[in-house]
Amino acid sequence: MSPTFRALSNRNYRRYATGSVVSNVGTWMQRVAQDWLVLQLTANSGTAIGITTGLQFLPFLVLSPFAGLIADRVPKRRLLQVTNVMMAVPALLLGVLAVTGTAQIWHVYVLAFTLGVGAAFDAPARQSFVSEIVDADDLTNAVGLNSASFNAARIVGPALAGLLIAAFGGGVQATGFVILINAVSYIAPILMLQRLDTAALDTPTPVGRGPGAIREGIRYVRGRPDLKLVLAIVFFTGTFGLNFQMTSALMATKVFDKGPTEYGLLGTFMAFGSLTGALIAARRVRVRHRMILGAAVAFGLVEIAAAFAPTYAVYAVITPLLGLSALTMITSANAFVQLHTDAGMRGRVMALYMMIFMGGTPLGSPFIGWIGETYGARATLWLGGSLTIVGALASAGWFWLAARRRSDVLTAFEGPSNVNPRVWVDQAVVRAQKLPERSR
Repeated sequence: MSPTFRALSNRNYRRYATGSVVSNVGTWMQRVAQDWLVLQLTANSGTAIGITTGLQFLPFLVLSPFAGLIADRVPKRRLLQVTNVMMAVPALLLGVLAVTGTAQIWHVYVLAFTLGVGAAFDAPARQSFVSEIVDADDLTNAVGLNSASFNAARIVGPALAGLLIAAFGGGVQATGFVILINAVSYIAPILMLQRLDTAALDTPTPVGRGPGAIREGIRYVRGRPDLKLVLAIVFFTGTFGLNFQMTSALMATKVFDKGPTEYGLLGTFMAFGSLTGALIAARRVRVRHRMILGAAVAFGLVEIAAAFAPTYAVYAVITPLLGLSALTMITSANAFVQLHTDAGMRGRVMALYMMIFMGGTPLGSPFIGWIGETYGARATLWLGGSLTIVGALASAGWFWLAARRRSDVLTAFEGPSNVNPRVWVDQAVVRAQKLPERSR
């Protein structure tokens, strides 16, 4: 089997991936339909889209530490079945409200938040469950293939949603039919999780009940400079840069005067680049900080370039590069954190990762939405790209200066290529703590 797809030789992973891709298609269909529904209900308000996006991701900011602890305490397979039901119910309710023509903007806000609660508990369990399905040598590949599956669905989902919305008249009711399809799609991962061979899963010992478990996870990350650098880059990119799904709606409607079909196609074009980035990352066995930082900076530069696209066609050509650079950064960061975290801490650490990655959206989305409504959609792109670059470089600069203050970790930014970076950095920090105070 090709190195790009080696994790698919695992039967459990094939089943897991099959359920995920069906659900992912539905998820992307709802994202397009939900944004279009908000535009229909609010006369093309960028702020309303920003609020909706922010509410949907707010639970990641609030609930992620607790969700990560739950993921470390209970069987993840059962937990994921429950979280899929938690996400299906609000999608079903919103779809019914839209189809019946009774949907109001506050309905969208409440149900987006409710769906986000389910997603907040789903994310750390789903991210860390992959390491129970495949072994360490295939983990980077599996993470890359998960991203590829997500973005393959992103190619199909937005385009299909745009076509269906247009076919049903482009109104509020049309979005409801698309959202109902997403509600039904959650059945696939629930059934596939049920069919997994539990004997082949590498399930870690559940964390015992007791006080301080969440604080233990935070202390673990605080003592890991290699993880803190990745989380800092992810924060700036996720908070300010990765709002282009919302920006694409504004660019399509307000800048280029296009309809739902053209808007859906933008997501598809971007997904081609994202799929390519995920597959490239899947071929790597080891991920280093340099890859994560370089991809973040490249993403920021491409986003700034997209801001000055003179026509819809030029913007559509640039969007695959946005997807390529974004997914290279996201997939590399995700794999790095999982590979360099102890199994018993993985749920809590991945929860912190998701809290920073997706929890920053409630902070950035309303701000970016307000910028788009006040200064135009183009401003959201060049500002988001600029803040991504500045934040990523500042984080790397902080890490480099911290290493310089500890002569034993001067080369921690890369570390020896033949040594596990987590172990190497931990040992180097311990040695640095033994240095005289003046040497720091």
